[in-house]
Amino acid sequence: MTRIPAVARNTFRENIRDKVLYNLILFALIMIASSLALGQLTLGNEDKVILDLGLFSISVFGVLIAIFIGISLVHKEMERRTVHALLSKPFHRHEFILGKYAGLLLTLLVNVAVMTAGLELALLYVGRAGWGAHLRILPAVYLIFLSLALVTAIALFFSTFSTPALSALFTIFLWIAGHFGKDLLGFGEWTRSAAMKWICGAAYYVLPNFSNFTLIDSRNIIPNASCFRPIDYGAIAGTTFYCVVYCALVLSLAICIFRQRDFK
Repeated sequence: MTRIPAVARNTFRENIRDKVLYNLILFALIMIASSLALGQLTLGNEDKVILDLGLFSISVFGVLIAIFIGISLVHKEMERRTVHALLSKPFHRHEFILGKYAGLLLTLLVNVAVMTAGLELALLYVGRAGWGAHLRILPAVYLIFLSLALVTAIALFFSTFSTPALSALFTIFLWIAGHFGKDLLGFGEWTRSAAMKWICGAAYYVLPNFSNFTLIDSRNIIPNASCFRPIDYGAIAGTTFYCVVYCALVLSLAICIFRQRDFK
């Protein structure tokens, strides 16, 4: 088990050297900064505009980072043939997968922290949100990080048996489809077909439900918003459990597939 942290550290070091990674972070920070200008177009809602656009930027660019790096974690090692050297040693394949996953999560944690700091600074510049609102941002960012952990697991799963391009395509498709699970159930009911209802119901439970991670927005954070809603910490705990179980299942499948690969 001590080899997993070693792989995670090496993965983290490789990721932070990637120039594209910094470009994505910079673009996200620019998006957050641009929300300051957009906020000036609203009367008394600057903090709401900054917050909603900032959380959206953290989520979208976090997903891009997770997919961009996740799909190439295994492929890069195969291209450089370093995976052959690793697996020729007393090195278990599940340690390789889990180490890569942990390293990417650490990379995402640092990136999300940087983007969150940019959002906090933008809110401080406006000066309308109280300190309580600044603290209530953290649960929202936590849910975003959970969604990125799930996206990373899915991207890593596809990377064990597919090309980077197809892995990215499959991951993006699941990420988009995972936001419309309830609509899928509604469609099954609307068709009034037993077979279609069963198919839509099965797809709803198999697809990752990314709508679970959008529980918090500006209405839960800014107390002076027109519609303030308290944060449901019970729902956050349930979402955490869902994420852990789903990631464990996806990573287990990734490990099973990776064990069957022949790298000779």
